Amino acid sequence: MKTLFPFFTVITLVLLVFAGVQMANLQFLFGVIIPYVAVGVFIAGVIYKVVKWGSSPVPYCIPTTCGQQKSLPWIKQSKIENPSNTFWVIIRMALEVLFFRSLFRNIKTELRDGPKLSYGSDKWLWMAGMAFHWSFLIILIRHFRFFSEGLPFPIHMIEMLDAFLQIGVPLLYMTDVVILAAVTFLFLRRVFIPQVKYISLPADYFPLFLILGIAISGILMRYIMKTDIVSVKVLAMGLISFNPVVPEGIGVIFYVHLFLISVLFAYFPFSKLMHMAGVFMSPTRNMPNNSRMVRHINPWNHPVHLHTYEEYENDFRDKMKGAGLPVEKE
Repeated sequence: MKTLFPFFTVITLVLLVFAGVQMANLQFLFGVIIPYVAVGVFIAGVIYKVVKWGSSPVPYCIPTTCGQQKSLPWIKQSKIENPSNTFWVIIRMALEVLFFRSLFRNIKTELRDGPKLSYGSDKWLWMAGMAFHWSFLIILIRHFRFFSEGLPFPIHMIEMLDAFLQIGVPLLYMTDVVILAAVTFLFLRRVFIPQVKYISLPADYFPLFLILGIAISGILMRYIMKTDIVSVKVLAMGLISFNPVVPEGIGVIFYVHLFLISVLFAYFPFSKLMHMAGVFMSPTRNMPNNSRMVRHINPWNHPVHLHTYEEYENDFRDKMKGAGLPVEKE
């Protein structure tokens, strides 16, 4: 049920668009109103989450450390694993965000006959994660052509590199194939690895099916069920200029594609996908380990009256002297 419920939810969303466009002529609803609402929810949700995380006090120095802290001059510091200043924190964050460094260093643990605990490399998850995220980013950048007059040179170069194999007409984008393979791998991993399947929830499967639906509908629209690109650009330019126009002749597959994207945008701030922004707000990653150089004071501490030794001695001086204990004042 953890798998079937999100799967049929996405199927229901697709059928809803088919019924709305083909039978009820709700092109303006699915082409204009829902995308505007989805983007509004996305922006408001992301801002709310980031402000909420940013306003949470961090009372202690708690960066994740995997190497030698900065100490004596003759002890070599692990600057990336244990950064002591902002510069090395930025380097560490850049490697984490762009290349998933911690995931690359991940290992798998297995209990084998003996019993014997063994550790081994687990790079397939890192490769699939890199392939998925970079493909998604490149596809997103390629779509900016629909929101600009003409074709900007950087986007043109990205499209040329993406289709450098020159396969088919229209040209096959490599990222279209890679993202399908990566999402499929991430799904099968959750299904066939018992430990991962046990901890997986419907909220883990739903984004995978949703992104898979977006990718499949986009591929169908480009290579099989051809769509009028000129009309799509007219709609996109109208949306970005807040002067929406829904041209005639746009196939229903485009509205399916656009609606699934809108659902993903609206769902984004309330899901685990918010790790895109959360990684920058994580104190275990964005803090330098400077606890030996800077005093970190808990902002939640409230003033308390301390019973000093002098006050303690004043209260019990006679009894201390009677017990033979030394006192500072006679």
